[in-house]
Amino acid sequence: MKIQLNTDVHIEGNEALAAQVSATVGQALERFSEHVTRVEVHLSDENGDKSGQQDQRCMLEARLEGRQPVVVTDYAATPERALHGAVQKLVRLLDSTLGRLHDQRDNASGPATAGTEPAAR
Repeated sequence: MKIQLNTDVHIEGNEALAAQVSATVGQALERFSEHVTRVEVHLSDENGDKSGQQDQRCMLEARLEGRQPVVVTDYAATPERALHGAVQKLVRLLDSTLGRLHDQRDNASGPATAGTEPAAR
C-alpha cells in the first residue's frame, strides 16, 4: 500500500510530517492492506493565515483493488487531529464497504453445508 502526502501552501510538507502521516495511516489500515493499493492524504488550512476553530482539513482517498476509490474528510483545530479523525472515518468506511463485499461473496457461494450429511435410508 502506497501512502502519498499532499499539502497546501499553508502546511509545510516536510519529511517528518510525511513519516508521521505514513505511520499513522499505515498502522490504522494494516488489516486492509491486501485490498487498498494507495492512499492519498491531502492536508490543507481552509482559512490560510487567519485563525479558526476547525479550519484544518484532511481528506483521505483510498484506492481499492478492482473498485472505485473511497473518500473521507475531517476538519479539526490541528492537522494531526484532522488526520486522526479522517483515518477513523476511513476505517469505518472500509469496514462497511469490504464487509459488505465479503458478505456478498459468502451469500453467492450458497449456505454452508459443513457437518450436514444426507440421512441414511
